[in-house]
Amino acid sequence: MRTIAIGDIHGCRHAFDILLEELRPASDDLVITLGDYVDRGPDSRGVVDRLMQLRHECSLKPLKGNHELMMLDARLNPELEKSWRHHGGRQTLESYAPNSWIPRLSHVTLDHWEFLEHGLLDSFETDSHCFAHANAAPDITFANQTPDWLCWEFLSEDAQPHFSGKSLIVGHTAQRSGLPKHFGHTTCIDTSAWTGGWLTALIIEARLLIQASEDGRVRELDLDDLPLSGL
Repeated sequence: MRTIAIGDIHGCRHAFDILLEELRPASDDLVITLGDYVDRGPDSRGVVDRLMQLRHECSLKPLKGNHELMMLDARLNPELEKSWRHHGGRQTLESYAPNSWIPRLSHVTLDHWEFLEHGLLDSFETDSHCFAHANAAPDITFANQTPDWLCWEFLSEDAQPHFSGKSLIVGHTAQRSGLPKHFGHTTCIDTSAWTGGWLTALIIEARLLIQASEDGRVRELDLDDLPLSGL
């Protein structure tokens, strides 16, 4: 059994498919996807489809990101839709209605709404690691973290270890360098797939990073070879 974390996908279905082909998750593998499946990239619909399928292939723990929150808020409050479209929602709607002059929220299928609203977790913990989309307050138990921290709070250069002693794995704070940001106690694996960067998976037990890009590149990195941040 492996524990695998996957960073922000942002509509990059091709990179996601390539990464899963490299990983080949087994039925007893624990796969934690860190949220932000939709917006910005070309195929949010395809990403959600693949996630829903992946639930039947491994033990999937899909987390909620701020872009899923924005999409759900836009559905409930039309006043928020313009802002969401500006932050990548337009590309999401186009993936659901590629032949429509005016893609609308009504084009999103009901099973996808159900998955986005009820199928995503706020965070996830193992005996040794905590997983969240964005961050976690270092002095608060994971059960009591707020959505502001879990989904919205960017990592700072002086990120502090969680008081539990567990390692924290997050996305959200995009690393345009293509390399995860590694503090030792905290690792950010959002490596900007949608801008031509990499979609990153971290195999926890092996401390191995596997990356795939939307244009078909693949590479492997050792987590311990990354420079330590915050020193």
